[in-house]
Amino acid sequence: MFKKILIANRGEIACRVIKSAQKMGIKTVAVYSDADRNALHVRMADEAVHIGPSPANQSYIVIDKILDAVRQTGAEAVHPGYGFLSENMNFAAALEAAGVVFIGPPSPAIEAMGDKITSKKLAMEAGVSTVPGYMGLIADGDEAIKISGEIGYPVMIKASAGGGGKGMRIAWSESEVREGFQSSKNEAAASFGDDRIFIEKFVTQPRHIEIQVLGDKHGNIVYLHERECSIQRRNQKVIEEAPSPFLDEATRKAMGEQACALARAVGYTSAGTVEFIVDGNRNFYFLEMNTRLQVEHPVTELITGVDLVEQMIRVAAGEPLPFRQEDLKINGWAMESRLYAEDPYRNFLPSIGRLTRYRPPVEGATETGIVRNDTGVYEGGEISMFYDPMIAKLCTWGPTRADAINEMRLALDTFEVEGIGHNLPFCSAVMDHPRFTSGDITTAFIAEEFPDGFQGATLDAQTLRRVGAACAAMNRVAEIRRTKISGTMDNHQRRVGDTWVVSLQGDQHKVTIAADKSGSTVTFGDGEALRVESDWTPGDSLARLTVNGTPLVLKTGKIPMGFRIRLRGADLKVLVQSPRQAELHALMPEKLPPDTSKFLLCPMPGLIVSITVAEGDEVQEGQALATVEAMKMENILKAERKGVVKKITASAGTSLKVDEVIMEFE
Repeated sequence: MFKKILIANRGEIACRVIKSAQKMGIKTVAVYSDADRNALHVRMADEAVHIGPSPANQSYIVIDKILDAVRQTGAEAVHPGYGFLSENMNFAAALEAAGVVFIGPPSPAIEAMGDKITSKKLAMEAGVSTVPGYMGLIADGDEAIKISGEIGYPVMIKASAGGGGKGMRIAWSESEVREGFQSSKNEAAASFGDDRIFIEKFVTQPRHIEIQVLGDKHGNIVYLHERECSIQRRNQKVIEEAPSPFLDEATRKAMGEQACALARAVGYTSAGTVEFIVDGNRNFYFLEMNTRLQVEHPVTELITGVDLVEQMIRVAAGEPLPFRQEDLKINGWAMESRLYAEDPYRNFLPSIGRLTRYRPPVEGATETGIVRNDTGVYEGGEISMFYDPMIAKLCTWGPTRADAINEMRLALDTFEVEGIGHNLPFCSAVMDHPRFTSGDITTAFIAEEFPDGFQGATLDAQTLRRVGAACAAMNRVAEIRRTKISGTMDNHQRRVGDTWVVSLQGDQHKVTIAADKSGSTVTFGDGEALRVESDWTPGDSLARLTVNGTPLVLKTGKIPMGFRIRLRGADLKVLVQSPRQAELHALMPEKLPPDTSKFLLCPMPGLIVSITVAEGDEVQEGQALATVEAMKMENILKAERKGVVKKITASAGTSLKVDEVIMEFE
């Protein structure tokens, strides 16, 4: 077995590999750029080597710099993680030439399967069902439009060397093909150093289901069942689960055997994933093979008990797989929510900055399941604009799908993140969505269920009552504490009343509180009484309560006369006022936000790639105005309505903060 390995990656996956290596007694070497000097993976590793400036194309994807780090530290093997150089055959070949073991598949398999065009041709030759498309290279936008017309709209424009949703667009018309083709090329070049593009038919109402395969150097190949990855936004997976709620045993077996047959055809070893599109009749079509560890691998580990990173290391060291296909059973159900640094209230645009608070739920066994959190950040750390926006992967396991979802709901409720925009509220809303809980999902779920973006969840009446009762009880605790402030007048004693008015989500409830040593009984105007018990104290940002014996976890913040409460995707302002305060508050005028309709504002911190209009131009609704790059993704800003450009205040190459003005309209 290896004594020392180098992880040619950063963030969450670097930390994940280090954990398995430490468990195996293997020393680890981290590499880092300027932006990652204080990163968590650097702290966790036994050694760390600086490899260059912050941009990935000057550090993490420069093969010579990784090889230099290997030579400096004497590492015997390199784990590439995912992204960056993980599917670069030149990197694997360079390591082999240097006498260093690549913890992954052989370079010919990477070349054959890592390239989406070649892999689809090989799959067709192997008799694997594939999605109709054009497998050749496409020169320009005009050719892309011609090919798209022949395939039939809608089409998927994809980077040949792509992954993680980068360099990928869905086009429904000629104009969208022309626009998407160039953006895909730009993203592919920036992310992978390869701007080749191909086009295939976009299958409507599809499910994205993938098979995890694992092979050793002794001819053994197994599949570790499937993962359902249909909850996606902009082709980026958000929530994954294993197994799929849609597959039956026959389809699972057919997909698994086909995935293994494809792996055998290219002499595949190590961990890899064969991705399929599955239609409503359980017909499946090969999409691509990822010749690396997938982001969502933890859900497979949770239902099979197999440490995939450990097995990758052991396979690379020449060990045979310790199990056979018949040994790999499905045990329970697992969920994964990807926590991204992106603001769901701003159409999920990237958000960067410092994590002023980062408190994940406690990992390990719970009363009914398991909680796991794979992360590469820490409280006080900074989310950089140079890399992928993932903060963490929150995973839960339960005996059934419903149990795994319930575990995830509670874990999301207890996960505290402050300082940046993040998608925790959105993940919570999905977990409560009836279509998701029923398993009736496709890759169009987010677009169909949140067509106007995400503006927060609306809680049902009973949940609101539970929240209202909890806030009334918490407010009483805070009021009692305020009566004990020292230095008050001797002849004055403040009395805490029993009657309050709770206002939340547009409703008002008059409540009466009867308190005792163990909690409070909150009685509503219609006579319903809810018993609230908690050890919450003022200032705590997380309130763990029971309401009528049922757990309730609230993220809390103090506001005048109440609380800011976040729960299950809802962000509520809850006012707890005396009857007189409520009466006077109703007379206060509402402060309206400023009118910004005549400005194009930068929706996220980023770099202006291009401005496509000039001062004095008349623009139409939906017309592209500017392109902003942030976190390796290009975002095209379009006109919301017809107008005339009065003034342009930014230019290509300008770095802007969120809400900075790009242009003004007449």
